[in-house]
Amino acid sequence: MALQNNPASMNRHTRSLVDSLLLDSASLRLLPQQLENGVTVIDAGIKCHGGLEAGRRIAEICMGGQGHVSLQAAGTVSGWTSNITVHSNQPVLACLGSQYAGWSLSHGEGKSAFHALGSGPGRILARKEKLYDHLGIEDSADCATLVLEVDQPPPLELTERIALDCGVLPEQLRLILTPTRSLAGTTQVVARVLEVALHKAHELGFELRHIVDGLATAPLPPPAPDFLQAMGRTNDAILFAGQIHLFVTGEDSAAQALAEALPSSTSSDYGRPFAEIFKSCEYDFFKIDPLLFSPARITVSNLDSGRSFTHGVIDHEQLLVSFGVSL
Repeated sequence: MALQNNPASMNRHTRSLVDSLLLDSASLRLLPQQLENGVTVIDAGIKCHGGLEAGRRIAEICMGGQGHVSLQAAGTVSGWTSNITVHSNQPVLACLGSQYAGWSLSHGEGKSAFHALGSGPGRILARKEKLYDHLGIEDSADCATLVLEVDQPPPLELTERIALDCGVLPEQLRLILTPTRSLAGTTQVVARVLEVALHKAHELGFELRHIVDGLATAPLPPPAPDFLQAMGRTNDAILFAGQIHLFVTGEDSAAQALAEALPSSTSSDYGRPFAEIFKSCEYDFFKIDPLLFSPARITVSNLDSGRSFTHGVIDHEQLLVSFGVSL
């Protein structure tokens, strides 16, 4: 499936966003560092505070500069004042082509082993995922950017391998580190509310070429000092209160079927806080129903017929319990 209007190079386009992030690193409370091999690493919450604005901008970097992320002091959850909205007029390219954390990275063995999932436009250069055979996305650039959801810096040897896999010199590689327990990490994870819906649509077999535009929103939880709880909150924000509006073309029957199948409540694992589900699955993501990962409420509008189909529910009570709010 070749995407229309595929930008010449998402990595070159994204570089200017990373340059701006580096320029504003002090005010954003980030810690950039150039490793001895020339790779630039930007700490967004490990040894620094980072912040919401840093997370918002990192989320746009994750989308390869093909999406817009904004923060609001109001949303769908009564009494909750932090909300995030994501929009892309190239949703398949931005979300699946760049933002999806699909590149598995590891180095070493045993307790000292390093593991991370990489997202961002650098994935397109490395092409380590079969997903790209289906999307038909190409890129050619002498620079690369990846975002890693980690709470420790990557080993030097791994950064060199990433540069090699991307086909760039080490000094042209930028790695942004966003621990989930940080403000920036929480923000960029919840900003995947549109991406998880696109990924589930792909898993359901919906023709991605029919997805023209997309808008999504979700409440932004407070970070938690415990990793499991922090991860649970970011997932619950999407599963219990995320909303998405997709604009598609094609037959009404396909649009309606997508709206009916996309909500997180269609999963057999739905109904408990994500941290509880993850613990019961012995901390193994592969034991969780993959269809769980999707927003709570879905609207699909068919541009060809003018009809819209809406399914799913917002679960305010479950969400606030997850967020640590006393009801």
